[in-house]
Amino acid sequence: MSAKSTDVESKTPAPVLPREPDGLAELLPRWHRLRDAEEGEPLRALLAVIAEQLDRVRDGVRQSYEDLFVETAAPWVLPYLGDLVGYRTLPGYERVLTTGLHGGGRDALAEAIAPRRDVAATVAARRRKGTLHLLEELAEQVADWPARAVELSRQMAHTQPVKLYGTGRRGDRGRLLDLRDGSALALAGGPFDETARTVDVRRANSARKQGGWTPAGVGLFVWRLKPYSLTSSPAYCIDRARNLYTFSILGNDTPLVTKPVPEPSPAHIAAVDNVPAFITRRLLHDRLADYYGPGKSLVIRRDGEDRPVPPGDIVVADLSDWRYRPRRGQVAVDPELGRIAFGSRSAPRQGVWVDHHHAFGADMGGGEYERHDREPRPDAEFYRVGPGQPYQRIMDAYRAWQGERSPERTGIIEITHSAAYQEQLDFDLDPGDRLELRAAEGTRPVIRLLDWYSNRPDALNIRAVHADCAPHERPRVVLDGLLVAGRGINVTGPVGAVAVRHSTLVPGWSLEPECEPHSPDEPSIVLERTTACLQIEHSILGTIEVIGDEVSEDPLDIHLRDSVLDATGSDREALSAPDCRHAHAVLHAHRTTVIGEVHTHAVEIAENSVFTGRLHVARRGIGCLRYSYVPPGSRTPRRHRCQPDLVGPEQAARVRPLFASERYGTPWYGQLADRSAQEIRRGADDGAELGAFHDLYRPQREDGLRARLAEYTPAGADAGIFFVT
Repeated sequence: MSAKSTDVESKTPAPVLPREPDGLAELLPRWHRLRDAEEGEPLRALLAVIAEQLDRVRDGVRQSYEDLFVETAAPWVLPYLGDLVGYRTLPGYERVLTTGLHGGGRDALAEAIAPRRDVAATVAARRRKGTLHLLEELAEQVADWPARAVELSRQMAHTQPVKLYGTGRRGDRGRLLDLRDGSALALAGGPFDETARTVDVRRANSARKQGGWTPAGVGLFVWRLKPYSLTSSPAYCIDRARNLYTFSILGNDTPLVTKPVPEPSPAHIAAVDNVPAFITRRLLHDRLADYYGPGKSLVIRRDGEDRPVPPGDIVVADLSDWRYRPRRGQVAVDPELGRIAFGSRSAPRQGVWVDHHHAFGADMGGGEYERHDREPRPDAEFYRVGPGQPYQRIMDAYRAWQGERSPERTGIIEITHSAAYQEQLDFDLDPGDRLELRAAEGTRPVIRLLDWYSNRPDALNIRAVHADCAPHERPRVVLDGLLVAGRGINVTGPVGAVAVRHSTLVPGWSLEPECEPHSPDEPSIVLERTTACLQIEHSILGTIEVIGDEVSEDPLDIHLRDSVLDATGSDREALSAPDCRHAHAVLHAHRTTVIGEVHTHAVEIAENSVFTGRLHVARRGIGCLRYSYVPPGSRTPRRHRCQPDLVGPEQAARVRPLFASERYGTPWYGQLADRSAQEIRRGADDGAELGAFHDLYRPQREDGLRARLAEYTPAGADAGIFFVT
């Protein structure tokens, strides 16, 4: 196995050259081409077919050369390259070769089970077998999870000879717990614990109850939640005195996490600065200068100033129930709740802006993360909104686009700042219109729909003006990278399609401090007498309500992919018509988590999905469910390997999906709990978990990490994985 470079991730496959169907025809003399044109160009068509086959041969030869190197080889080639140096394939790789997966799923599964970095580091890992920092690197290479390896035996208290005291040789092993050391107490029981413990004879790799505090114990503490940054985001003011704020623009409590920094050397054992750990009050108090400031974990700015609040004015406090009152000139910060309190006489007059990091499981619902699936649109007209841009309001950019009557009528309104936009949005579209309202890369703008009018709804309205346009001329709208709160979206008229990508339509419109929905019965999207095809991708949204003519109109198509449809309760309607009637729609669900009941006309396909409430369809003769969970008593089309059908009625309660959290706004929102049944955690067609977080391939990553941990742990050691998040 050859290697071009030690940095595996910096390499990308060679770009595929553009095909030239007329390349061979251009080599012919002009006289033959003129004669061929007179005959209807049969020779040109023949040469185009030959050129296509030559291009395929050329691409195959190029890829065959790239497959000789681990950095550029195709995913399916990696285990064969690793076999040259004795690489052991991780569990489950046979599924890559034998399972038919969704588009792109085969490569994603191959990367999860046979990571490129793991294959490339085979020889180097063997040379460092048994070292702590190697275990941390294995977690990064195999599972893409940051980790900290700890010798649990060093934390075990035991009796020592008196002569060892005063020599400095492990004289602290038999000490009692110092109750005056608040910093040590705050870290007790976690990966950075330095206190002495009594022996725990249970194994560290036990599947039932972990122990590991034995002379042979080794613990690999793993963080599965990712840190997501928000830059120059407006804080939410919760009182009229304007001195109490939350980091979250929705007004809910959100714990802050550290911004991980790279480790200084390969032999360095990970510290709290190198992992996305939750920031505790004690940690922020002891190391305020390390976590507060520009470019660090959090920063606070007030009244539109570029200069942040000085660290000398920051006071770390417990702001539960807002009982703590800072003095004049002080700013109290609670990182565990994500709250800010100013002195009563020094409250900001022009608002507060914050930079911080919060934790979540995947790239979903919008944020400053990269969105690789965004298509380039060189033919569209851009209208940029934000500070320093031509337009300061969204509707101003929309009116400018409406005023320019171009033949294509394609416009992109791009928001370039993570600010909150409070305006009434009404999009009246003509036939042929193509409108995209999206966030620029690296931003997460917020659209707050307020109670503007007393005599009509205040939703984000998308309306088609002309009712007699042809189907191919119906307008299309795309919402990308947005957070919509306060109200929902209302679609009316003959609209062609409405696509919502990497966005969040807050379930329940807004949140209370404890992440309880403000209006749990209100829908996020209302499709009212429209022809729109609704497409939801990598998004979070509340209830979908369909109001239509079931006699003269065909049912609408609703596509859900890698998303969470949350009715804020399993007993509420996630998709239905008013009064809990069947929605006149056909549902297509792929890798989706539905919290609530679904009442719809039909389900064309539902795969690798979870329905927590009953699914009830009017037409059972069309469509199918495969590799999904539906509660007992549901009325569905035919099923294939669904739960709880495979376990029977006696075990239906056992395989009911359990979530770490069902409240939007919490870091663990929508994720399956570790105590969920294996039939749910591994119930997809490729062995991954069911639901919106399917493409994380958490079961496969966990299996691979356990296999590597058993391979590279010293003989006689008892090593186990401890999930911190």
